[in-house]
Parts: sequence; structure tokens; C-alpha cells
Amino acid sequence: MLKDKNILLGVCGSIAAYKSALFVRLLVKAGANVRVILTASAADFITPLTLATLSKNPVYTRYFEEETGVWSNHVELGLWADYMLIAPLSANTLAKMASGLCDNLLTATYLSSRCPVLVAPAMDLDMWQHQSTQENIRQLEGFGNLVIAPESGELASGLTGTGRMAEPEQILMFLEKTIRAGLPLLGKKALVTAGPTYEAIDPVRFIGNHSSGKMGFAIADELAALGAEVTLVAGPTQEKSTRPVQRIDVMSAADMLRACETAFEGTDITVMSAAVADYTPVEVADQKIKKADGELHLMLKKTTDILAQLGRTKQAGQLLIGFALETEHEEANALGKLERKNLDMIVLNSLNDKGAGFRSDTNKITIFNKAAEKKEFSTKSKTEVARDICLEILKLV
Repeated sequence: MLKDKNILLGVCGSIAAYKSALFVRLLVKAGANVRVILTASAADFITPLTLATLSKNPVYTRYFEEETGVWSNHVELGLWADYMLIAPLSANTLAKMASGLCDNLLTATYLSSRCPVLVAPAMDLDMWQHQSTQENIRQLEGFGNLVIAPESGELASGLTGTGRMAEPEQILMFLEKTIRAGLPLLGKKALVTAGPTYEAIDPVRFIGNHSSGKMGFAIADELAALGAEVTLVAGPTQEKSTRPVQRIDVMSAADMLRACETAFEGTDITVMSAAVADYTPVEVADQKIKKADGELHLMLKKTTDILAQLGRTKQAGQLLIGFALETEHEEANALGKLERKNLDMIVLNSLNDKGAGFRSDTNKITIFNKAAEKKEFSTKSKTEVARDICLEILKLV
């Protein structure tokens, strides 16, 4: 959930600041990119070096470094962040945020940020209960900020009551829940096919193609990142998913057909990016075919067109996206496939385009929607191409 997310952590002056080290470690372990801003008083409780080491990034404490004149750009930091989290949040910084006071790097960055902001207050019992503190909390929530309520327990003063900052694991869970709630495909089910199929000739030989599966895996990962529950039907490939998906490994076109027919019912979005064999041997030898004089003739039969089969059974509300890899009459062939197979969108690859096709880390695509409207894209990495495709899918959703 946090993989590749940019998390900006603000740390205020509080004994709870020591917990920020554990929280940074949890974020990094979850795959997030972490940057930290310390207030001047926070640096009395935990050193910048500790958090810089754990986050693998420099820690920001001031607008600029007097020795070098290097400026910490609060606007850039605010725009970089996908989520800003202030933990611990002191009563002092809370009051500044509520009133719009901007006298340090943290509050300046807060006012510059456009991302969701979460805060985890930490202070003594009476400070937390004070009417002005509670009014400031209501003000912050009124701005749309999310408050992770403090817990009850033993406080630094020796008193027992509400004011303890939530534990790092709980803050992490709150953050993940917030991210999940904002995902556009949350609750949607997606089916993606990827890679080639191998059609057996005998126990050691097969008919196949050069598909690596990279494009399909990138699409599956992107759909999962957008919140979808993804089933990935993969032909023989060495590719690995970087997101939690349900992977079904298959070998032949017939295997892929069975897996897709089983998974298709109840699926909201289906993206058929696999390079499925059009033909398969009529007979498969039980033993390895020995080399002999003369020619070897193979009789081939058509495989079932999986995309067309799904198009015939597609129900209202289901989206079906196909791929067309062409070498001539590219657009005409893609548009014909779009109509014949009852697709909602088709992604055209041309092997005539440099940087497109099998085994490459890049791709160049043209997308046609159901109304045959055309959208061309430049050559990009397959990860970026997957994002472009999924953005077009979001428009249809």
C-alpha cells in the first residue's frame, strides 16, 4: 500500500519524538520514500543524524544552512509529498497550524502542501484537555486534516490519562487505511493476462512467441496500486509482480482459456495483454520426436479466441480491453478487432515503431475507445505505459 509513496514526516518537540525513529523505519520497510522535517525543539529529543540514517535522506531543520547557504525549499517539499504526517504534533505547532502562523520550516511546508495531512498529537493530560487545544483540533479537522487521536496511559509528567501519541504501528495502519480509502478502484475486481503461451509438439518442444509478459505485469501492478483486486493469468515468464495480486500460472492457450473463463464472471475490468497462440498442434507426441531424414510436417488447428469468447459473454458493467500487435494496416486491423470482439478499448502496438514490441523495456501505444476515438502516446517505459492505459480505464470506470 505504501510502496513508492512519498511520505513527508514532521517531528515536533515532544518526548514522543523518539518514536519517530521506529515510524520512519516502518515506512521505509513498507517501501515508502521518506523525508523528515524536524522543528528546532524536536532536535533536542532526537538527532537529525538518526532520522537521516533511517530514512536514507537528509533531514530538514531550517530554511537554509548558514554555513553553506543551501536553501530548504518548503514549496518543493510540500509538492513532493503524497501524504504529510506530523507525529508527534505538539500543542505549540498545533496552535500555529490552526491559526496559519508560519515561523519555521515545518509550518511553512504545511501551508504549502496540497496533499492529505495527518497529525498525531502528543502532550500532557491537562494540555490536551484544555479548551484552546480542543478548539485548535476542531479547527484543523475543519481544514480537512486527519487527526490520529492520542491514547490514554502513563505520561512523561507521571500523570495517567489521554495525551500519549499513538504507537508507530497504529499510525502506520491509520495511514494505510487513509490511502486505501482514496484509491479509485477500491472494491473493483480486475483480470489481467500476460506473457506467451506454449503449445506442445512433444514433451520437449513447443510452438511459442517472444512475449516476456512485462507489459501485462506492469498493468496488473498498476491496477493493484489503484486499489483493484487483481487476478493475473500468466503464461511462461520470468516476470514477478511487485504488488499483491492473485497469480495463476498457465502454459497453453487452452489453459489460459479455462483460467480466464473461471475468473471472468464477476470481474469489473479485464485487460487481455497476453500473446496467445493462434494455432496449436492437432496431435502432441507422447515421446520426443526423433530426428529423421526428410521433412517433418505439423498439422495445426486454431485455438479458441479467448478475447472474442469473453466479448460474447460480457455483461453490462464489465469492461473488456484488448491488445493488437500489428505489422501492417495497423489501425484498420485494431479497429476491426475492437468491433468484432465487443471490446470497450483496444491498445495498438506496431512492430514498425521503434521501442515497441516484445522483450523491450519500453513501448509505444495508440489507444482506441469504443467510439473509435484515437489517442496516441510517445515511447515510454512499460511502467509508464501501464499508467497511461490505466488512466484511460479510469475514464471508462
